[in-house]
Amino acid sequence: MALWIVSLFCFFVFVVFICKGFYNAASSSRKKLLPSPPRFPIIGNLHQLGLHPHRSLQLLSKRYGPLFLLHLGSAPLLVVSSADAARMIMKDHDLIFSNRPKSSRAEKFTYGSKDIVFAPYGEYWRQLRSICVLQLLSNKRVQSFRRVREEETTLMVEKIRQSCSSSSSINLTDILASLTYHIVCRVALGRKFRIGEEGKKFMWLLREGADMAGAFYVGDYIPWLAWISKINGFDAKLDKLAKVFDEFLEGIVEEHRKPMKGGVNYDEDEGSDFVYLLLEIQAENQAGLRLETDAIKALILDVFSAGTDTTSTVMEWTVAELLRHPKILEKLQNEVREVAGRKLDITEDDLEKMPYLRAVIKESLRLHTPSPLLVPRESTQSVKLMGYDIAAGTQVLVNAWAIGRDPSLWENPEEFRPERFFETDIDFKGLNFEFIPFGAGRRGCPGVTFAMAVNELALAKLVHKFNIALPNGGKESDMDMTEGTGLNVHKKFPVLVAATPQSC
Repeated sequence: MALWIVSLFCFFVFVVFICKGFYNAASSSRKKLLPSPPRFPIIGNLHQLGLHPHRSLQLLSKRYGPLFLLHLGSAPLLVVSSADAARMIMKDHDLIFSNRPKSSRAEKFTYGSKDIVFAPYGEYWRQLRSICVLQLLSNKRVQSFRRVREEETTLMVEKIRQSCSSSSSINLTDILASLTYHIVCRVALGRKFRIGEEGKKFMWLLREGADMAGAFYVGDYIPWLAWISKINGFDAKLDKLAKVFDEFLEGIVEEHRKPMKGGVNYDEDEGSDFVYLLLEIQAENQAGLRLETDAIKALILDVFSAGTDTTSTVMEWTVAELLRHPKILEKLQNEVREVAGRKLDITEDDLEKMPYLRAVIKESLRLHTPSPLLVPRESTQSVKLMGYDIAAGTQVLVNAWAIGRDPSLWENPEEFRPERFFETDIDFKGLNFEFIPFGAGRRGCPGVTFAMAVNELALAKLVHKFNIALPNGGKESDMDMTEGTGLNVHKKFPVLVAATPQSC
């Protein structure tokens, strides 16, 4: 009897197991799976990314469609390459796709993702974003730093004027990078980090951090091979750089605490900078958020990484396109100089009267999105998109660069033609998904207003004060537009110009 019962039980378990297998197979067959290119064992599709992933993914989208699946090692990655698909991700199902995948490098530099860029979606992130949007990067706050922008862009003009009197060519890439660095330093830290030892050290840290962020970290994609990063020294370099960053940021925070203890602002001449505001929020426990010092340091790093490199990149590509298109440059100069009239200098009040300037910058952003692949998202639950079943935990990469060059959305998309923005009301604020250089939805960049204020004023002053051209009588066709590598895509070679003061 006992043997009969055991046999019956085993048979029952076997039948259940078989039925479950058939049920799972039937369920899988009912699901519409995403198209996906063939992949290799272990590495998946990593070999198909190349040096310029945004270009490689654009080519793959032409074959596999606006939504397709890659496997980066063991991590599934949904690639989005159309405005309609982007709208579904960042508007229709924005809540589901508002999380961030974990990144070992981000964890190191942002104190366990305590910043706004990489923090997982939840109450902490919502409160942090509220602080940034309402108190750090609101329109009112951005306007309060108008004097800083005007002073620093005037210093930029003087620097170019001095350089053009002693040299036949000027490295405008370095000058624009220095400009954005100085503006962000004064706004975020309330002080001027001129190019002394301290300033050089911080700029070096930012460049090293950007390089490390763009480097391939095998453990993020193939966890069981994470030991390779220990052997090749990548982990040690990462730890060392994170420690140096921490020491530097800790010094900045402590330096701001001292005057606060005396009941005065850090620098009355500069006004309430970002660090002071964050420390004030921490002390008063505003918004019900217990803001840790590590979170303050992570936010400072966000402001610098997002506010310096990407902003100077936009200006770099814009100037390069103007040098390639002299007629567009001339039209822009005519607009700026007509608005300026007999005034010696451009102010931010003048920018509202320069629609062509804004169109030029928009066209540059469309063709040369500073971060072509927006910061990855991650789905928090299963969802259906365009008839396809997307599993929870799938990483999502939106190719904003490819969308900006989609021929179904843009006439002659490879052509630099600012006038196209006079024919439409498309803007970059995240409402028009055919043009999303700053992202959209909950995870869109909160610093758009700040970045554009710098871009517009700097470029207006440049073309107002100088006639620029390629050095040594170079032709427009001589301008090398090769892209560099990294998360933020600069020109591979710096923008060199011959500048002649307009009064000469």
